[in-house]
Amino acid sequence: QVQLVESGGGLVQAGGSLRLSCAVSGSIFSIKTMGWYRQVPGKQREFVATIISGRSSNYADSVKGRFAISRDNAKNTAYLQMSSLKPEDTAVYYCTVLLSSGGTIGGQGTQVTVSS
Repeated sequence: QVQLVESGGGLVQAGGSLRLSCAVSGSIFSIKTMGWYRQVPGKQREFVATIISGRSSNYADSVKGRFAISRDNAKNTAYLQMSSLKPEDTAVYYCTVLLSSGGTIGGQGTQVTVSS
């Protein structure tokens, strides 16, 4: 059974940092893309960052220069290093994995709260 677990969320003051982790376990042949999205209650889920197997990454304009996505292919784990956090970064952050087979895996999300 494939499982995805997100961790690392929490409460931080504005200007602080957090690192989120997304670990995938189970019978997986290979992962194509790992990405992070976030959602605030009452709003649509929005793209934050993705990284593909070749380590190419993309970011939303709102987080460029502050967030960095990385992955450890051997551990099937992606990380989102978030720095210079702002109150508007407060959201539930979700990890989404696209498998090479075309299937997708999503997690339960982890809450990030940035106080002003």
